[in-house]
Amino acid sequence: MRSVLILLLFISVSVHAQTKMSAPEAEALKTLVKQQALTTKTISSNFTQYKHLDFLSNDIVSKGKLAFKTPDLVKWEYTEPFIYAVIFKNETLFINDEGKKNQVNMGSNKLFKELNGLIINSIKGDMFDDEAFEISYFKKDKYSRVHFIPKDKKSSKFISAFHITFNEKGDVLEVKMIEPSGDFTKIVFTNKELNKPLADAIFTN
Repeated sequence: MRSVLILLLFISVSVHAQTKMSAPEAEALKTLVKQQALTTKTISSNFTQYKHLDFLSNDIVSKGKLAFKTPDLVKWEYTEPFIYAVIFKNETLFINDEGKKNQVNMGSNKLFKELNGLIINSIKGDMFDDEAFEISYFKKDKYSRVHFIPKDKKSSKFISAFHITFNEKGDVLEVKMIEPSGDFTKIVFTNKELNKPLADAIFTN
């Protein structure tokens, strides 16, 4: 089902050289990111998505724009190489595939709701829940990388791990997620703006 695949667009694996953070460094990063998340009301950003499938020699690259507005409005608008929009709004997933519209009620599906929550929190970077994840902290140059492994068995059937990269301000630069199969997607954010006014009309399908 295509709506399920859309929820799994965001999967990847990190292979860069990195060193593990000390406990004080990890705590400082957690505090910084949580403060950033608390003050973030909207996010506007361009993004490039690299989808890796083992049976393909090259990654599938697509581009688009992200819009986020608290508490739970998210729009992924793909502009290259195809026109496609996905909106998470009021426990409903709205899909616009080049004018062909569809919607999925996530309110009646606990797993969809959990996946949507994970996606929202990964955008903000605030996933520091020790009860929900096994968390590991790493650093490379001036960036920080945190690996989140879901403890919930149902969620882990779809997502085996999130890898999130932060800059020195605690802002999210990349969101990566790993599928149990090993396939992955890396989403890189550029021209990101925080707390820019966003009209509700942006999230209309």
